Amino acid sequence: MATRHNLPLQERIPIKNTFQRVSSLLILTLLFSLLLYRLTSLHSHGPIWLIAFLCESWFTFIWVLYMNGKWNPVKHKTYPERLLKRSDIDLPAVDMFVTTADPKLEPPIITANTVLSLLAVEYPAHKLACYVSDDGGSPITFYSLLEASKFAKLWVPFCKKYNVRLRAPFVYFSSEPQASQALSQEFMDDWRHMKNKYEEFSRRIDDAASHYMDDELADFSNIERGNHPSLIKVIGENKQGLEDGIPHLVYVAREKRPKHPHHYKAGAMNVLARVSGVMTNAPFMLNVDCDMFANNPEVILHGMCLLFGFDNEASSGFVQAPQQFYGALKDDPFGNQLVVLQGITGPGIGGIQGPFYAGTGCFHRRKILYGSTPGLAGVSKHDELSNKEPQRIYGDSRELFESASQMTSGKIRETSCSNNLSSSVGVAKRVASCTYEFNTCWGNQIGWAYGSMTEDVLTGLRIHSMGWKSVYLILDPPAFLGSAPTGGPASLTQHKRWSTGLLEVLLSRSSPMVATFTKQLKFRMCLAYLIVLVWPLRSIGELCYALLPAYCLLANTSFMPKASEPVFVIPLALFLISNIHSLIEYFQCGLSVQACWNNQRMHRIFAMTSWLFGLLGVLLKILGLSETIFEVTRKDQQSDTNDTDKDPGRFTFDNSPMFISGTAVLLVNLVALAVGLLRLYRTVEGGPSPGLGEFVCSVWVVFSFWPFVRGLVGRGSHGIPWPVILKAAVLVSLFIQFCGLEWVH
Repeated sequence: MATRHNLPLQERIPIKNTFQRVSSLLILTLLFSLLLYRLTSLHSHGPIWLIAFLCESWFTFIWVLYMNGKWNPVKHKTYPERLLKRSDIDLPAVDMFVTTADPKLEPPIITANTVLSLLAVEYPAHKLACYVSDDGGSPITFYSLLEASKFAKLWVPFCKKYNVRLRAPFVYFSSEPQASQALSQEFMDDWRHMKNKYEEFSRRIDDAASHYMDDELADFSNIERGNHPSLIKVIGENKQGLEDGIPHLVYVAREKRPKHPHHYKAGAMNVLARVSGVMTNAPFMLNVDCDMFANNPEVILHGMCLLFGFDNEASSGFVQAPQQFYGALKDDPFGNQLVVLQGITGPGIGGIQGPFYAGTGCFHRRKILYGSTPGLAGVSKHDELSNKEPQRIYGDSRELFESASQMTSGKIRETSCSNNLSSSVGVAKRVASCTYEFNTCWGNQIGWAYGSMTEDVLTGLRIHSMGWKSVYLILDPPAFLGSAPTGGPASLTQHKRWSTGLLEVLLSRSSPMVATFTKQLKFRMCLAYLIVLVWPLRSIGELCYALLPAYCLLANTSFMPKASEPVFVIPLALFLISNIHSLIEYFQCGLSVQACWNNQRMHRIFAMTSWLFGLLGVLLKILGLSETIFEVTRKDQQSDTNDTDKDPGRFTFDNSPMFISGTAVLLVNLVALAVGLLRLYRTVEGGPSPGLGEFVCSVWVVFSFWPFVRGLVGRGSHGIPWPVILKAAVLVSLFIQFCGLEWVH
């Protein structure tokens, strides 16, 4: 019988999904039936039916990918209270990484709140160190961290004294204390005092420009963005190693030079790995984006339950929390909260080889990023790099090699962070230089992987290909909360960056299709990765299928069976059942019908705008005509966004070329519907004229692009700019010419 000292730290719970399996198989059967009908009818129809057959074959393949990803969903329940009672486990040290790149797009007050939430988590303070990577080298960001360090001396004790659950102060102070709390006079006095202190703290950061001449910012006086030496500043140090003190806080701005590649976020993460390796060298690392604050104060304890809770450590190479958002707009009008993807597909992929690495909210084993592969009986090994000299692997820093050897050999002597960080600053600056990685394995076999804008997916793929598994950390309340992009430009920019990076992964030597045969990536996990990696390629099928009904209405032909034909029931049943299937998934995630529709239409908008331009960007890169550019997504405090815009859920536009394709698709279908209705009115005879199916499909496309319909008549940022409309009109006229439209007289 299990005692309290050997009770499991986590429990793997399979999720029943019999209904989803049955409905998925039914939809797959209907898809195959439609393809069979297309195949047997090709000889009596023109090339339009062949195009429809190819598109529907592609959609069937995508459906198979999703079926595979959702087939065996699992979740894990963690027991942090058992972890604290285990005498055989000494809580390990954890290095926490926060990354920011642009103080204008990522306001320092947001970064400061994220840092404060991490400094206040429920974990021994002497075992934590927080490193902030500032890729913008901004004095404002540095100043905000200085102020955050001072405010933390008040905030952290306040949180732990009153067991505050929301430890990002801007969220906590956005509402009055809950009536369920013990609202003693002492608490209310402390609460008002702390709120006043936070407001002062926030004002100082907002007015930070006036502090540039402070002595503390002297090192930034000659800093030029993209061209500066390494800056490593120990802002806060727990020199006494107090368990109930404030964790270390270190500012890191890596060296940047115009002629040296810096590899975007992946390069910043590798610098953090090296700097922390020579300063605190914790065996575990947590990385979050600057807007992703710790929402559950026990999050690190929960993460440790999954990292220590398996008999074989290969089962938990890394622990990933889903990306969830605070202050999110109701019904997800921009389709970027990814609730169903993470709530339904995520646990399903967790039943294969584990969730993808999402780039934030993830716990890593340092030794895995140093190249260790899982061995027998849970003992990791380092065979792939064993024949290389240490300098060719880690670089020429003796201190870094010694710390890495300590991790990869499993001989971890210390379970707390170093108490003398200042003595390591010189070495840290050297490993943060822009030339340190030359002729080493950084970015290739160790560290965060280079070669894609989605360095997170590529790095996670490499870890899975080494034979490690990952685990999904689903908590209530959520582990971390961030800000979702709002407005059209920000949402489309984010998806364009993702699609560009995902296609780079698919076409690279690290592609899952290669790793399945040459490494230890499971075949089903390869299919799971393809769910997201083929996003850019899906734009072709989506665009062609959205133009098919318009072509048929303009060219007076058809690609759907007539409503009078018995076979019409196949596409009709497929349309109804697939939408009901999607609706049930949204209901399971606690979402509304409106949220389901918003995500369905945004999926089509993303496919024919962001994903399409991501595909074009990679093609231009392959042809040597252009280089991909990393675009930082704007991050705002959601409450501020909602206050400044009377209708924050309404789509906004700018002059981005991505809006041209979406506007053109809408205009084509509007013109096609007008022509089709005119033909019906004129009762034109002869030929395979379009029927009900073509009209329904074209109307469906128009409704899917309803934000663009409103944009045609909108004003200001809610209206589509005239240059975009004119360029789209040119494309529409070319398409009409291609259709060979003969106007009805």
